[in-house]
Amino acid sequence: MTSTTSTTDQRAAAGPSVASTGVPVGLPAGRGPVSDAVVDVLAGGPTTPADLRRTTAAELDRRALAADEVLRDEDLQLALWTLQELSFRGFGGAGDRFEWELDVVAARQLLEGALEAALREVVPVPTGVAPAEVPEALFALTAEEGPGALSTHLARRATLDHFRELMVHRSVYHLKEADPHTWAIPRLEGSVKAAMVEIQADEYGGGRPERMHAALFARTMRALGLDDTYGGYVDEVPATTLVSSTAMALFGLNRRLVGAVVGHLAAFEMTSSLPNRRYGAGMRRLGFDRDATWFFDEHVEADAVHEQIAAHDLAGGFARQHPDRTDDVLLGASVVMALDDVAGDHLLASWEAGRSSLRGAHAVEDLLAPAA
Repeated sequence: MTSTTSTTDQRAAAGPSVASTGVPVGLPAGRGPVSDAVVDVLAGGPTTPADLRRTTAAELDRRALAADEVLRDEDLQLALWTLQELSFRGFGGAGDRFEWELDVVAARQLLEGALEAALREVVPVPTGVAPAEVPEALFALTAEEGPGALSTHLARRATLDHFRELMVHRSVYHLKEADPHTWAIPRLEGSVKAAMVEIQADEYGGGRPERMHAALFARTMRALGLDDTYGGYVDEVPATTLVSSTAMALFGLNRRLVGAVVGHLAAFEMTSSLPNRRYGAGMRRLGFDRDATWFFDEHVEADAVHEQIAAHDLAGGFARQHPDRTDDVLLGASVVMALDDVAGDHLLASWEAGRSSLRGAHAVEDLLAPAA
């Protein structure tokens, strides 16, 4: 697409946003015995919640995966994403009764336990950091040493299909942007809670639904000819994409890990502004207008402010309030950096090899919204 076809024309052709109508995500297709069992339970099949719990435990024991393999396992990451989704928008009501079903929760806990253990094993985390030193440690951790490979590629050399693939991958999180971190709000207090709410209020558009970051992301998807249905591309993305969301939800859904949520959000905000500037530049290079790049441009401005609040008031404030949880703050921040590298390396390696980064090497043209 070039500037000869306006974004407004494309939106009109595509019709109303599916995401904005509240139509829920459909169940994904399973990728192995654990995710097959999850999907069957939620779809009302013959698999019982007790069967799911037993299958999950047996498969984790049978595979005895190394930590890095857990992060990249298609079956386990999809199973966990699907179970965690029960606490977000769910699957059209059919699986709602399973959110707190004991065997289903037990299966989720087994998968989350494996993920947490893997993250603690493979993600390097700064040690010996005093609570008062947390902001300085976060700025050191998130400092970019030279141009980021993925964002630089998108700014300078990426094709239209590369941008479309990026948005397909990122849609798994960005169509519910801010929600996993928002679980932390009732678990915080005082100035730290106020800092979290200040950041999250901007994420949700300051009370203006059309400015919610998830809505802006959907707008960019439509400009690229993509379907903005919530969860609509889960079947197309690999475990290296899903694991960023499952780790985020792991931190958000477990109160004992509230320090990791704080650190995760802080690093997320502190590493957002410069890459989004490059993404916006790359889309303008391809002929897109300001309406199409609004999502990226908004993050350049908002996150430049958020990074100071996140480092000092949120993460630094939390560490001062809870010095015994300083390590969790740094774990959450370090996970952002490590999993961003995992996802980015997959995209760049695929593109450099001349193939799609999507599952099954699908051509992204096959995934365009029908009306686009």
